[in-house]
Amino acid sequence: MAPPPVASLQRRQVLLITAAVALVLFGWQLGSSGLVDETAPLFAASARAMAETGDWLIPRVNGLPRFDKPPLVYWAMGMLYALPGQELWNPLGTWAARLPSALACGAVMLALADTLLRWPQRPGRPALVALTAAFAFGLSPLVLLWGRIAVSDALFSGLLALSLLLGWQTYARGQGWWRCWLLLGLAVLAKGPVAVVLLGLTLLLFGWLQADMAGLWRRLRPLPGLAITALVALPWYGAALVVAGEPFWRSFFGYHNLQRFTVVVNNHLQPWWFFVPVLVIASLPATPLLLLGLAQGVGPLRWSWLPAKPLAPELSLQRFAACWLLAVLLFFTAAATKLPSYWLPATPAAALLIALAAQRGQGWAWRLSLALTAVLAAGWLASPLWVPLIVAPEIPGLAPELLAGGWLLLGGGLYALAVVLGLAQGRSGGAAALLALQLPLLAFVPLVLQPAWQLGDRLRGLPVRQMASALVRQARPSEPVAMVGMLKPSLHYYGRRVVIYEGAEPHNLVNLADRLRTETRPGQPASTPGEQPTLLMVIDTGTAALPFWQGLEPQLLDRLGIYGLWRLDRRRLEGRAAQLQRQGVAADWRLPRPERY
Repeated sequence: MAPPPVASLQRRQVLLITAAVALVLFGWQLGSSGLVDETAPLFAASARAMAETGDWLIPRVNGLPRFDKPPLVYWAMGMLYALPGQELWNPLGTWAARLPSALACGAVMLALADTLLRWPQRPGRPALVALTAAFAFGLSPLVLLWGRIAVSDALFSGLLALSLLLGWQTYARGQGWWRCWLLLGLAVLAKGPVAVVLLGLTLLLFGWLQADMAGLWRRLRPLPGLAITALVALPWYGAALVVAGEPFWRSFFGYHNLQRFTVVVNNHLQPWWFFVPVLVIASLPATPLLLLGLAQGVGPLRWSWLPAKPLAPELSLQRFAACWLLAVLLFFTAAATKLPSYWLPATPAAALLIALAAQRGQGWAWRLSLALTAVLAAGWLASPLWVPLIVAPEIPGLAPELLAGGWLLLGGGLYALAVVLGLAQGRSGGAAALLALQLPLLAFVPLVLQPAWQLGDRLRGLPVRQMASALVRQARPSEPVAMVGMLKPSLHYYGRRVVIYEGAEPHNLVNLADRLRTETRPGQPASTPGEQPTLLMVIDTGTAALPFWQGLEPQLLDRLGIYGLWRLDRRRLEGRAAQLQRQGVAADWRLPRPERY
């Protein structure tokens, strides 16, 4: 028999605490630092362009269509960019760009807590179990990172998590089936058809393991459900295909979905076991509890291919979470391209497994979690030994300033306090013990993580923003702008100019000269040196020291951090390009590059 749900007053109190913690984890100083290169400014610039131009159908950045993701994240950001008074409440552009990710993570924390409050899985302090599940999700290193970055991953993972949780709730109580599929449609609008694949694989694993595929089918009604999903998602896909045609089909479906799954793109080659260490890191320091919860959720398999012993629907949440995590693991392990962010959809399931395993008070997993916390504490406290070894050419002065701030030592103290409080609650674990361990780690975010983030932004991001301001001051009417070497899309975002980006190799110099003469995009027409005799170019010190970039006799207009702002005579640039071509260096910018910006 299932334990009774938590009383409504206590449920509201737990949800209020969860919301307050989510505000600290994901909302605290959200807009106080600039956009993080290299991907976030592309999302932000596309969304801002939608708000400014009124074209809400096709995302565009730097004068080009951007087909990498569906529009939901751009719409969410764009609606915020459309609000008045941006210079007052959103001066760096990050409130509007990051808020969808932060809200998505906060919504998942609330949904995890609410699910466990309404459907306790076993007797014993369900309010504490609900809090530990929400906190385990919010404290995941992956969630803390992607919950504050202006990309689509957190929004997609949040919508998929809400869809899966609503699907399990429908199975548990037998009503409200349509809500799951409605949220799934929004998830498809956030990242694409991978949402349908992950939900379908989760349900297939769960139905098989429960030996209740018929009951799951009857309660979730997948055929009319998928029709709802299609009604939500397909109109935009159809409209984009009509307007953009073959480039949309080739880029979004061909490259960003099919090709990413079947072949390695952007040099993201990883071994088949790549997600095993990601799983470990993403749940620190409670990874032993996660592994125990996964084993408990799957349960002892019976004979041969027969499933485990079926559970009552309302008591099957741990099994459902295990299938959810395994679905993500299996699918992305099979994919040729692997990135750490691909594990983000599994983090809500991991949080459920951690909290439900801790509730049982299994001593060995709890003691290993405490040991891992102690190791992390020792690592932070030993920061004076390893921080000086950090080599970061883009962030000069990082190591001494990081040590001078004292944040890492404070972090070591918080982790040590977590060990002490966890031990004080008992060596066998339990929900109260896990909560005691989590509380000092919650303080780690505003006291350690955020100041260190601000330091990184000041040393790495501020020079690019200052260079964008210098570019605006120095630019002549219609003068083309380029950035070579280190490619920072935030220069385009903050400078509000079309920027031609090229790397540091000899063929990139040839590309740049050819593109200035022949490539036309909105905001940057092609021109000859006679029509536009000079070029503004941002170049980093490492690239400027290469022999083929030297001897061009640029006018140095400004220098900020590792970046210099050059005004370059285009005839000299074309002369150097012609010299390199005679040596056999060819331009390659006309070759298909799906992720060109």
